[in-house]
Amino acid sequence: MNLENNLAFAKTQDEADELKDFRNQFLFPKHNNKEFIYLCGNSLGLQPKVAKAVLGSQLDNWANYAVEGWFDGDQPWMFYHKELKKLMAPIVGAFPSEVCPMNTLTVNLHLLMVSFYQPKGKRFKIIMEGGAFPSDQYAIESQVKFHGFDPKEAILEVFPLEGEEILRTEDIIAKIEENGSEIALVLFGGINYYTGQWYDMEAITNAGHSIGAIVGWDLAHAAGNVPVKLHDWQVDFACWCSYKYQNSGPGGISGIFVHEKHFGNTELNRFAGWWGYQENKRFKMEKGFIPEAGADGWQISCTQVMPMALYHASLQLFEQAGFIEPLRNKSITLTNYLEFIINEVNINLGFEQYKIITPKDVKDRGAQLSIIAKEQGKLIFDGLVENHVLGDWREPDVIRLSPIPLYNSFEDIYKTGQILLEVTRKVLN
Repeated sequence: MNLENNLAFAKTQDEADELKDFRNQFLFPKHNNKEFIYLCGNSLGLQPKVAKAVLGSQLDNWANYAVEGWFDGDQPWMFYHKELKKLMAPIVGAFPSEVCPMNTLTVNLHLLMVSFYQPKGKRFKIIMEGGAFPSDQYAIESQVKFHGFDPKEAILEVFPLEGEEILRTEDIIAKIEENGSEIALVLFGGINYYTGQWYDMEAITNAGHSIGAIVGWDLAHAAGNVPVKLHDWQVDFACWCSYKYQNSGPGGISGIFVHEKHFGNTELNRFAGWWGYQENKRFKMEKGFIPEAGADGWQISCTQVMPMALYHASLQLFEQAGFIEPLRNKSITLTNYLEFIINEVNINLGFEQYKIITPKDVKDRGAQLSIIAKEQGKLIFDGLVENHVLGDWREPDVIRLSPIPLYNSFEDIYKTGQILLEVTRKVLN
């Protein structure tokens, strides 16, 4: 496709977009009665219009049934999570039995590491990407300390080569192989929050397994954004938040994945709770934890009905859109157009003010572009917000923009380029 930097081209692309009507299913933030161009779904997704009704139906159940809502009504709370499991599974390439909505992301990361980080002898190290999101760094650091190890010895980080912004898959694999006999766990983020790099999850998983390690993934920036195949890739475990690309609201409920190959492993440690006990005997209140089959056996506390209702609202839109494949196709074209528009801004400025550090190859990125602003980045970002373009700022000099296929348009991207050019000229002149 020959891309064009004009409004007519953008409108033509939007008119041909089979997913264009989904934009009308979301609420956009406004200032002075003018909607923002919202390019921050990689941080917090927009509210689906149906969310209020779905949440309201559960509030009605609470009002009408009170405690009996656990067993009465059209959606008894006791089994509500099972409706979500069917919709979550296609998003991460899993069987419904392998996923479960529960808790929040870092809580789940800790719970899964209880089971899957089991250091023994000289095999006690965890390998991760350097510059991972702080929550992952803190969680991993505290886990190795809990087992009595020094984080400086127990944590191996892989950084880009000097002068480069992104990690090379061959360097990650080489680091895994170099330290193979000492690695207990390979734990990466599926997509790096800062650069937007989508790691080769299948290759890294295979490399981890080849040296006898467990492999897990934090899919905070990948789930609902890019097609992953957790089951087929033989990933051991994963977890994700649902409030970014999956639009479940601030602090929305998390999800976990545990591969079915681990379901029969009675040697796995886990922090147990009542809700993870086998369902058909749960109310007998007996001693001695016996886990429910599948990922449900990692639950601890009872179903979080209201957060799950908000997640359910968005998952139904994913189902209507055909889950990930149609969204991924649009995401690639939207993000390619954003890349083109950023380069057009540089051309119009007459110099490279903006450098995209997210990989150029679409197989190595999702919906996000991370853009270094070489001069006055924060002032320019603030200028974008003042002109109703809402992205995300990351110190020291990166603007993150993320066009979401469910609700962003080509016209959004075109207008963002025009505003960025105008703001840049104003700030730098």
